[in-house]
Amino acid sequence: MRDTSIARTHPASRVRLALALAAEPIGQAEDLLRTKVAIIGAGPAGLLLSQLLHVAGIDCVVLEQRGQAYVESRIRAGILEQITVDLLGRVGVDGRMRREGLPHDGFSLAVDGEAFRIDLRGLTDGAKVMVYGQTEVTKDLIEACHQRDTPLVFEALNVALHDVDSGAPHVTYDKEGEAQRLDCDFIAGCDGFHGVSRAAIPPALRKTFERVYPFGWLGILADVPPCDEELIYSNHERGFALASMRSPTRSRYYLQCGLDAPLTDWPDERIWDELAIRLGPKAAAAMARGPSIEKSIAPLRSFVCEPMRHGRLFLAGDAAHIVPPTGAKGLNLAASDVNFLAGGLIDFYGKGATDGLDAYSQKALARVWKAERFSWWFTGLTHRFPDMDPFARKMQLAELDYIRASRAAQTTLAENYVGLPLR
Repeated sequence: MRDTSIARTHPASRVRLALALAAEPIGQAEDLLRTKVAIIGAGPAGLLLSQLLHVAGIDCVVLEQRGQAYVESRIRAGILEQITVDLLGRVGVDGRMRREGLPHDGFSLAVDGEAFRIDLRGLTDGAKVMVYGQTEVTKDLIEACHQRDTPLVFEALNVALHDVDSGAPHVTYDKEGEAQRLDCDFIAGCDGFHGVSRAAIPPALRKTFERVYPFGWLGILADVPPCDEELIYSNHERGFALASMRSPTRSRYYLQCGLDAPLTDWPDERIWDELAIRLGPKAAAAMARGPSIEKSIAPLRSFVCEPMRHGRLFLAGDAAHIVPPTGAKGLNLAASDVNFLAGGLIDFYGKGATDGLDAYSQKALARVWKAERFSWWFTGLTHRFPDMDPFARKMQLAELDYIRASRAAQTTLAENYVGLPLR
């Protein structure tokens, strides 16, 4: 009988075995692929979990429906909390980030063009954030998978989860036109908001909480120097704007806009003009203009699914929750999820303990809801809502003025922005 158990295969042959079997039809038991943890989705949550498990000596396979080029090109967030930075260091995938990332000690809030600074480091006993794009994090984690021979199967189509509430779950998928089966002990659903994992929890057993915002973010990426050394979040009578960056030579800007606005209504020149108005004269004077290399409109949503566990299935990242990008919490929540999940799996395989896995959903959701609160609050503070009457606008301006003058208010903002402790 041919031994195809990844758990019993030499590490150097794991990825070759996974790719070889990906082209084999399901046959006798000896032809089945088996691992300890099947990870659905090769976004940051799934990839970081795979590295945390690899370091602990726990076998896993990552299945991703998209191709590698698509996954590596997705433009997403770029602000990493210290906790996320530390996790990347823990798995040895922080070298390029340390060289190319931009540590930030603060950011600015602007009100109708007049800005004041939030001193993150001074308000939080030295905590700061790292500007390093999610695209780059994904590339680094994929490279680590290849170097460590972690099985990573791209273009795994028609993924389906089976028997997740039993002691023997498995996953089926198609690869190059052939049906495949992956048996496992646990399944980590890291396949995003539109993935199949959340739907594997029976509707009667899950609750969802959602708020859809009546506007979107028009994002533009350009190879021009940033207009400031730190981020600028601007509340303007014409709407929200954000000046961000990906490197000293690549800038990322956002404008609040209508969800039904076609991109053809926003040529580059109009975007730069609007940014100059909303960010204020100082930022406008320092703004370098150039052709966009990426442009898109993204909706804003708050979403949480409870629980984040069903049987042997554990949800992590966007599969379980979405936050509006204002608070830069999406990727960081995914990182804290998989930190909790990896800890539970390590205890299970190392000690036979189930406490960590049993507590996973409750522990992760406690942090999720705090991040949801902050992102909801920060979005409400900085955006103009269609139904905002003059009284609501005055309340918004009064709160911003209070934050400008109050160290206590700034400390609350800073503590949430740099990331609350893992508990």
